[in-house]
Amino acid sequence: MAQQIVKSAKSLISEANQFVSTMSVEEAKKVLNHEDYVFVDLRDIRELKREGKIPNAFSCPRGMLEFWIDPESPYHKEIFNQDKTYVFYCASAWRSALSTKTAMDMGLKPVAHIEGGFSAWKKADGIIENLD
Repeated sequence: MAQQIVKSAKSLISEANQFVSTMSVEEAKKVLNHEDYVFVDLRDIRELKREGKIPNAFSCPRGMLEFWIDPESPYHKEIFNQDKTYVFYCASAWRSALSTKTAMDMGLKPVAHIEGGFSAWKKADGIIENLD
């Protein structure tokens, strides 16, 4: 018997976007080098190597987000223990919508994600740092 999926990924993303803050690419560009903002790239290392990333963004694979945020986790990363605004992004703003909602639910604040993700960033001629 086939699985009966009762909620689609699209539905989960739509629900998350009702609660999270979204930042336009232009808004993100304005705060890129501001010391009170941490950009968090949720894409996997293959995507980073293939396409580059927003300069100075912290790489956090989506699968590790909850563990790296949680100070009780043995995998906790101190970067998530700062009084800063966290700006999440992925390729198309799907993973980042879910991640931003999860981060909010965990108590990380303030948080937002980039509308359209890295694809929109590239299309708007945002600066890209290549990984060598």
